[in-house]
Amino acid sequence: MKNTALTHVHESLGAKMVPFAGYNMPVQYEGVNAEHETVRNGVGVFDVSHMGEFFLKGENALALIQKVTSNDASKLVDGKAQYSCLPNNEGGIVDDLIVYKIADNHYMLVVNASNIEKDWNWISSHNDLGVEMINNSDAYSLLAIQGPKAAEAMQSLTAIDLVNMPYYSFQIGEFAGVQDVIVSATGYTGSGGFEIYFKNEDAEVIWSKVFEAGAAFGIKPIGLAARDTLRLEMGFCLYGNDINDTTSPLEAGLGWITKFDKEFTNSDNLKKQKEAGVSRKLVAFEMQERAVPRHDYEIVDASGNVIGIVTSGTMSPSMNVGIGLGYVPTSLAAADSEIFIRIRKNDVPAKVVKLPFYKK
Repeated sequence: MKNTALTHVHESLGAKMVPFAGYNMPVQYEGVNAEHETVRNGVGVFDVSHMGEFFLKGENALALIQKVTSNDASKLVDGKAQYSCLPNNEGGIVDDLIVYKIADNHYMLVVNASNIEKDWNWISSHNDLGVEMINNSDAYSLLAIQGPKAAEAMQSLTAIDLVNMPYYSFQIGEFAGVQDVIVSATGYTGSGGFEIYFKNEDAEVIWSKVFEAGAAFGIKPIGLAARDTLRLEMGFCLYGNDINDTTSPLEAGLGWITKFDKEFTNSDNLKKQKEAGVSRKLVAFEMQERAVPRHDYEIVDASGNVIGIVTSGTMSPSMNVGIGLGYVPTSLAAADSEIFIRIRKNDVPAKVVKLPFYKK
């Protein structure tokens, strides 16, 4: 079990620690609902240092990224980031990731913790272009400082203009007295904020200064359980649940990051799938009765036929209603379609809805 540079800090704060993607991670501090509300209404900090960071350098760095990712990275300018995925050869997804353009011929790829080795091997296997690849996952820490008060709370720590930083852009500069911190206007909560990347040796200094600066704004540490409820309220996919090696980006509603004006891994087959139409789609649903849908619960139709499974589900802390994601036949994927979730032998009615679940 790996520790992050801040594991001992979480333990000293009384966090409940759990194994996650091979790391010892804080799942909650004071409770999921309270932490969820802190991020929705104020500012909270997640230690997500388990995520992977790959740096690609050289004149063919962009060509390699274009070959292995579904989105069009040629559209990136310096200081911009892009959500994308790594398609496999069978129509599924190796991983979803964020591509950062640091400069011409210099990129950072941020990948999911559970897929670091898999992604590294996959990208390396396609690197016949002489691109220099550096896996700095074990050297970097990552804090997600999220919530509507994040910019105001953190502005005293940096000269970077946080308030006016566009979504999915980033700058590299001084933060909390530390040089060369990557400050990115990204995050997986839907409540605004930043993700900051820095070397492990600076983690404790940055953590303590972040909490000093945020004290007047009610800043709190947040665990992975609230990260999951926050992302689900926005309908953001979680790798291993909603997308995996067998789910097509088109089935998962990720057509917007699948660009067919370039060639990439399995693009011909995915293009044919788009033209023919998919037979199933990932949908969002709300329970019509008081009930909590859980991962792997069966989804059934009005006749009781099993038509899919719940990929993610919870009781929404913001809306106090059961919400979930799952794959269903395309014929039942339109908004307001009626489906049922089988919960302990009871088929509980649910309604397909448009995302996001939570609207500010």
